Amino acid sequence: MQTISPLTLGSISLDGRAFLAPMSGVTDHVMRRIARRFGASLVVSEMVASDDFVQGSEESRLRAEGSGIDNHVVQIAGCEPKWMGEAARLAEASGAAVVDINMGCPAKRVTGGYAGSALMRDLDHAARLIEATVQAVSIPVTVKMRLGWDDDSLNAPELARRAEALGVKLVAVHGRTRCQFYKGQANWHAIRLVKQAILIPVIANGDCHTLADANAMLSASGADGVMIGRSALGRPWLVGQIAKGLNDGREIAPPPRSERLDAAVEHYEGLLVAMGVETGVRHARKHLAAYADDAQMAEDGYPDDWRRDLVTSVSPSEVIRLLRNIYSFETQRSAA
Repeated sequence: MQTISPLTLGSISLDGRAFLAPMSGVTDHVMRRIARRFGASLVVSEMVASDDFVQGSEESRLRAEGSGIDNHVVQIAGCEPKWMGEAARLAEASGAAVVDINMGCPAKRVTGGYAGSALMRDLDHAARLIEATVQAVSIPVTVKMRLGWDDDSLNAPELARRAEALGVKLVAVHGRTRCQFYKGQANWHAIRLVKQAILIPVIANGDCHTLADANAMLSASGADGVMIGRSALGRPWLVGQIAKGLNDGREIAPPPRSERLDAAVEHYEGLLVAMGVETGVRHARKHLAAYADDAQMAEDGYPDDWRRDLVTSVSPSEVIRLLRNIYSFETQRSAA
């Protein structure tokens, strides 16, 4: 296993090499706060549309929320230098320690507006957005990208070179092209070309589920750290678990079921407070389903109707009762 020095972002020294990836509709403020408490080295907000954020959108404000999170990172997206610069300034004024630029989102609603990974089709324009963002703030700016738009334009190394020259402090690279979306396997080896092109830290992203995956990613890519996305849904402790495993050089056990239950309840209740009960109940369902799947450790686990009731109930007290039943089911059965 390779030894890597602690990562720094400007004056910020990070305590590990495993980051929680930004995921729209998933990495809400409460999840990020919990993940950071469990040891994630860095957590990144959901993507925030730069113009909406500046114009006072409540949804954007919630996405950019960072109370209780140290080294808070706000990810912004857009296609106009003016809005990117103003959004970066607002993020800094609101307490962000780092601004990340989204140049990797493959969603059609984003690329159709010439933002996200669509910017990898026009590196000159991408550079203008980076320059406007870097010049607007005194805090570090990072960029998240893909390998390229498609297999015929794997231009991540060139975009990374331009970003570094403009003052970006770190790049994260998802090992797929935009046209792959999330299909197939992430190409960790292709990320090595980005690492070889620049001196600033490179973070590898895509298909990291375990400590073994993280070590394989680092070996294949030569990257300085890993970014974990979908595997952390329902397991906000996973990123910290992998971060500690990388630091210690050994497998780390997940938290006890009682701590995982507490995290699930905290997440659910936090969403109800942040979003209001009606919206929070709807938003939480994907998280509840994932927590339930995490809790079902054995093939003959808790009754199937518990999971169904968990994700359909509109009663917060009933949801919390079901979570407690689900996470304590193995204990109850052992004691029977």
